[in-house]
Amino acid sequence: MAKPTLAVHKFSSCDGCQLALLNMGPDLLALAEQLEIKHFAEAGIVNESAPVDIALVEGSVVTAADETRIREVRANSRYLISMGACATSGGIQALKNLAEDPSAWVGQLYPQTEFIDSLDRSHALKAYVRVDFELWGCPVNSRQVVAAAGQLLQGVSPVDNREKLCLECKRAGQVCTLVTRGEPCMGPVTRAGCGALCPAFGRACYGCYGEAELSNGDALQRRLEGLGLAPERAAARFRLIHPDQQQQDPLQLSGGDHDPA
Repeated sequence: MAKPTLAVHKFSSCDGCQLALLNMGPDLLALAEQLEIKHFAEAGIVNESAPVDIALVEGSVVTAADETRIREVRANSRYLISMGACATSGGIQALKNLAEDPSAWVGQLYPQTEFIDSLDRSHALKAYVRVDFELWGCPVNSRQVVAAAGQLLQGVSPVDNREKLCLECKRAGQVCTLVTRGEPCMGPVTRAGCGALCPAFGRACYGCYGEAELSNGDALQRRLEGLGLAPERAAARFRLIHPDQQQQDPLQLSGGDHDPA
């Protein structure tokens, strides 16, 4: 019996999520025993146009060529999973969307703009194609990838964990970064899933796992201002990693979607 197939595609990003996959070690080998990897350029396997059952896609769309290519990836994939902050909400590249004239940014950075191929705005994948499931984080971790792929292989819709990081942090026995240490921590409005990594090292969470369910952003904004942040700087912390944040409907397994239109 043929194995289900997998492709890992990269768009505009730092490659951090692909490196997180490579760093999975034994978990990656176990995944490779269950799936046939058709395309994963960073691992040396190149066949970008191969039809696959599951496509993991890192990065956001920033060029016209990206827009064409993500539609091709969607057409060649039964399930498409966006992987990481850039793919799920635009990431750092989408900060230009907050400017009144994003096209002017290019001129501020490069003396010869005619050589720069960039759309005026940069968006997450779901702005262009249907995304079946989102893996949040900057970068994602191996537990997320293995769990989502395993659930899909079993014909089960992946679980979208949107509980707050504060719960994960408390279960790990960490000292509260926001209340006890007085740091501008985004944990109260951020999804769990990272293992409370930053608070474990005494650092405030900066929200890379995206918005948690039932978040009270107004209350956290007041708390951040109470710690001494100017209102505009406190507000900016909500948009630093996810400037193009939108929620989407959860995956309903129905045999996949070959036609994104």
